[in-house]
Parts: sequence; C-alpha cells; structure tokens
Amino acid sequence: MHPLALVGLILALTHFSVPLAYYWHLKRKYLHRPWNLKLNPNYRPKVTVIVPTYNEAELIEKKLDNIAEQEYPRDKLEVIVVDSASNDGTPEKVREWSKKHPELNLKLITEPVRKGKAYALNTALKHSQGEIVVITDADSFWPDRRTLLETVKWLSDPTVGAVSCIKTPANQRGIEDTYRQYYNTLRILESKAWSTPVFHGELAAYKKKLLEEIGGFPTDLGADDSHTATMIALKGYRAITPETLKCVELIPKKSYHSWRIRRAQHLIQHFAKTLRTKHRTPKQFKKILAIETWLHLANPWTLITATATLITTAIAGSMLASLLLAIGALLLIYKPYRTWITTQLHLALAAIRNLWTKELAWSKQNK
Repeated sequence: MHPLALVGLILALTHFSVPLAYYWHLKRKYLHRPWNLKLNPNYRPKVTVIVPTYNEAELIEKKLDNIAEQEYPRDKLEVIVVDSASNDGTPEKVREWSKKHPELNLKLITEPVRKGKAYALNTALKHSQGEIVVITDADSFWPDRRTLLETVKWLSDPTVGAVSCIKTPANQRGIEDTYRQYYNTLRILESKAWSTPVFHGELAAYKKKLLEEIGGFPTDLGADDSHTATMIALKGYRAITPETLKCVELIPKKSYHSWRIRRAQHLIQHFAKTLRTKHRTPKQFKKILAIETWLHLANPWTLITATATLITTAIAGSMLASLLLAIGALLLIYKPYRTWITTQLHLALAAIRNLWTKELAWSKQNK
C-alpha cells in the first residue's frame, strides 16, 4: 500500500466520521428527550420586531402583512423597519403600508449610508421598547399566526436567553431541501443538549437586557444572529431552536452558490471570532461549540487534503487511491452525499474568499 494513499484514506475517514458520529450521538441521546424547561404559555412581554431592509420594495408589504397577522396583543407589539439607504422605494412602501394599518405600532428608521446589517440592527435597538427583541429578514415569512406567542413562551424560562427557528426553503432548489433537513435536526438536538451556536435571521429572538449586556450586535462579522446568540450562551443562558418555531425562506433565483458561499463566510467569521473570545464556556456548551467550530473551520480541509492526496497517489499508480476516488465519484449519485460535498466546497471557498472580503454589505439578490 502506498503510504500517501493510507494518509488520504485516514483523512477521508476522519472527515466523514466526525460529523456522522456527532449527529448520531445527539440523535440517539436527545431526539426523544423532553426539554425540561419551565415554560409559561401566558407570558406576554412587550416585543419589538426589527426588520432590516435594503432594496426590499417587492417584498416589504408582504412581510409587514405577515407580521400584522400575528396573534399578539397590539399594545405589547412594536415593529421597527430600519432601512439602509435603499434606492428602490422601500421606505416609501413602508410609509404607505403604515398609513393603511394604524393599529400596528410601526417605526421607520432610514440610514443615509449602508454600513451592514449589524449597524442597522444596533440603530434600531437604541429605539426599541420591547423586553424581547425579534430580528427577522424581509425575505422570509412565518407560516403560523402564533409564531410570536410561541417565541416568547420559550423565552419565559429564565434560563433561556435567545431563541431561533427551523426553516424550510419556499422555492425548493436542488440540494437546499436535503441540506435543511439535516441542518434543522442538528439545531434542535444541540438545543436539547443545551444550546446551538448557529441561529437564523428569519427569526432570532433575544432578551433585550442580555443584548445590552454583550454590547449589541457585532459589526465586524456577518453572522450577527449566530454570534449574538453564542455570546449569550457563553454568559450561561441557553440559546435554543425549538421544533415548534418554523420559518419559510426565499431562495435566490440566480447565483445560488454565491449566496451559500456568502453565508458560509459569515459562519466562518463567527466561529473564528468565538475562538478568540475570552469567555469561560459553560460545561454543557463546550463539546457542542468545539465540534461545530471543527466542522466549519477545519473539517472541509480534511476532505480537500484527502482528495488531493488520493489524486496524487492515483497518478503515481496506487490502485487503492484510484478505487477510493472512484467510490467517491459514484456516491455523488446519492443526493445526501452530494449535498454534503457541495456544502464542504462552499465552506472551503468561503474561507478563501474571507481573505479579501467579509461581505458585510452584499449585493441584493433576486428571490
């Protein structure tokens, strides 16, 4: 056996065994385990829903309709739309909608210059009156009229500091649905174990006092939702994604892979910064955070290194390397495997792209 072929095999086994072992361990231990939280279904704090926008004229009215449909007491609900220098008439659309819906307490804040989502969120946070702050993207929707009621129910437990959602693609596209099935399950399982370090901008809810304690949303990276939740978890509060909170997300009609790479860039920034953060990690969160950091920062490179090693040794005449490469190519027929490989390539390309741009203020994509 060629020694480099053996190295390639070990790297490939490492790459696939770590996430599989992690997933099946969590599934076996926590899938059917109760949450063991003290929830109060009658909890009705004042809630601020923040919608950051940039050129969302086609979607903003539908988004505001979706929020207005929520069965939450109007005297305890405020909505803040913070617009970052849109040039397609988004603020005008918001003003027109507000005139037609005086029953909803809606504030519009316009920024003269677009600096990025986190800057906009921090601007809105200064004007918010709610005990709970809910962030939601304009290109996503809540299919249940009781979404806000369900969100605050989970935050009624004093040990929970942040809550997010599971999400499904509205316009099914290729591998996205398969990716989400795995991804959503993992977020729920990590939450049941204690907390998840990955949140979703379609619905990310935080206790305002905790947001203020950590200094608001981070402006030096793109994953403001995930990093904010993780900072709250590092303070000893749980950051969870319950199976009962669901969101629908629009997928880009074009440039899907560019969109995924940008998102991967932001997650890499999040985990890289978390590594440098001097916090004492709660015991229940250590393994989750360590493994997710490995999966986002290191694991894609074990696959790339294994592939490069096997190609080199196959060219040199190694039958084992040629066989392993052939098996890997044939497995691409299997959609879950193809989805995983694509995701790893997105992470690797995102890591490279982060070397020259963080994509904190990205171009608007048609969805």
